[in-house]
Amino acid sequence: MGLFNDLKNDCKNNPNFKGRIIVMSFTVVSFFRKKATNKLKLIIIAPIIIFYKLISDLILGCEIPASTKIGKGLIIHHGRATVLNKKVILGNNITLKHNTTIGNKEDIDGLDLGSPVIKDNVIIGPNSVILGPITIGENAIIGGGSVVTKDVEPFSIVAGNPAKLIRKIKV
Repeated sequence: MGLFNDLKNDCKNNPNFKGRIIVMSFTVVSFFRKKATNKLKLIIIAPIIIFYKLISDLILGCEIPASTKIGKGLIIHHGRATVLNKKVILGNNITLKHNTTIGNKEDIDGLDLGSPVIKDNVIIGPNSVILGPITIGENAIIGGGSVVTKDVEPFSIVAGNPAKLIRKIKV
């Protein structure tokens, strides 16, 4: 019953058709990944992940690995060129605009230094890049075209390359 409610909410929350398809397919693949035992993963999960990858990556041009940790209420506007690292953690009620990259940072030897954690109720503008082991605080807004490589405080608006505080949001 939980899966159907989640799908209904995904559909209701996403005003854009492509965003609906991406988020709903991610919800389905995540649901089955969490429920499956090791034996079932080969039989059931593999075809579902292949189908998900076909829809999201090849057809819609959006890379969100099935293992990414994403909270409830994800909204994707114009899902083209959205790329998330598998170790990214997204909280609840995140809005992603098109052409967004959220990824890990590596050192010169290729060692993974970590990926962003994005708290609840964050809006990420188009053409934004968020990299490294940083935290984006709740209710923050990342302006379009921003490159974020440092922590963003809660209730803040940041923009630019590199991203700088524009102003605090009054609570």
